[in-house]
Amino acid sequence: MPTWLRKNLGEILFFAAFAVVMTTDLRLPVLSTIQRGLLASGLWRATPPQAAAALPVQFASLRAADYPYPLPLRTLDGRPANLRQFRGKAVLVNLWASWCPPCLAEMPGLQALYQKTDTSKVAFVLISLDANPNKARALLKRKGYTLPVFFPAAPLPAPFDSPSIPSTVILTPSGRLADRHDGMADYDTPAFRAALEKLGTGG
Repeated sequence: MPTWLRKNLGEILFFAAFAVVMTTDLRLPVLSTIQRGLLASGLWRATPPQAAAALPVQFASLRAADYPYPLPLRTLDGRPANLRQFRGKAVLVNLWASWCPPCLAEMPGLQALYQKTDTSKVAFVLISLDANPNKARALLKRKGYTLPVFFPAAPLPAPFDSPSIPSTVILTPSGRLADRHDGMADYDTPAFRAALEKLGTGG
């Protein structure tokens, strides 16, 4: 083996492995696992929205038509739905896609948060932006996620029209914007869950 090759063999093998990962089906699971590890380790200082903790809630007797964000949606099985059906609860809206590594990295935390949160006070609305809905359905089934997932039935208006995903929007029970966070975050924290439930009860 030539001397130059022996000296650089480690780097050559690293870049070869990197090329394989980035150009094959390994890319998505590898990148999402790395990013999930960064969230768990604390090396990635991504924090969820905080305004929900302090925002005063004003319960208005809104009619459905008055809800600020009457966003038409479709359920996983194709039935029509609308964001305004969740008025009266704090709403966590998360935009994601099955092809998005940081989306997949934060998904276990969202699932854990969903399982711990009082859903009589807080609604979870995960909106998949997959062009092929079957890909989202397959991922949910494969991972065993039970989060409520929807598909947009119309173009997304502000504040849901983020240029990047994942993106998370928090709404008050009357539908006002409480906060928005673009990028992945660790949502499975006691403080964030308490803030959501407080928002949902007007506390």
